Amino acid sequence: MTRFDGRVALVTGGASGIGKATARRIASEGGTVVIADVQDDLGAQVVAEIEKDGGKALFIHLDVTSEDGWNDAVAKTIETYGGLNILINNAGIGDNEPIEVTSLGTWDKVVAVTQTSVFLGMKAAAEALKKSGNGSVVNTSSMYGIVGSGVSPAYHAAKGAVRLLTKTTALGWAKEGVRVNSVHPGFIDTPILGETDRDMLIAGTPMGRLGRPEEIAALITFVASDDASFATGAEFVADGGVTAG
Repeated sequence: MTRFDGRVALVTGGASGIGKATARRIASEGGTVVIADVQDDLGAQVVAEIEKDGGKALFIHLDVTSEDGWNDAVAKTIETYGGLNILINNAGIGDNEPIEVTSLGTWDKVVAVTQTSVFLGMKAAAEALKKSGNGSVVNTSSMYGIVGSGVSPAYHAAKGAVRLLTKTTALGWAKEGVRVNSVHPGFIDTPILGETDRDMLIAGTPMGRLGRPEEIAALITFVASDDASFATGAEFVADGGVTAG
């Protein structure tokens, strides 16, 4: 027996970065994984990798800002696998400007993909998660959902909202068999960093390096599993010590 035998997990942003690492980790531990993303080719590659290793996976094209898209993704998951036990809300994008030059368009886009998607995902999956009897939601926030940095107002606001949306949903579902927690990564070596100066990020991290997607995936899968069965409404930080100071 492994931790996710008989369980079905839907992972947004599952085609790359932390989402990909999480999908592969869950599959390696016996879970069936639905990878939801807008990156069709990369998503198909992840499915192929999981299947090559003997796991079970399905790719679904999902715009996480679309309520209809979410409803269809959950329905397809249930139709294919008979239920849904785990939801990993991992999709997100960022901005990198001070508030005085941030456009409303940038604000709306970042909030839609990073914050509203989490609301839509939990709403769409609620019935299936409750019916499963052992539902678990892990929402990927950020260390910047806890502390500020002086720039990226939309990202900070969205990730902070994810943190509190997690807590209020956890309280609402505490007696309904569904745990809801958030994970807060620091600087992780993923495509979302774009052209950011990695040396600067490393210098600002007490451990002196960037995190790896696999390290965050290990934390997410712990929180999603029964190993964390008494944890709900909690926040789990993995930032190399940045927020400790």
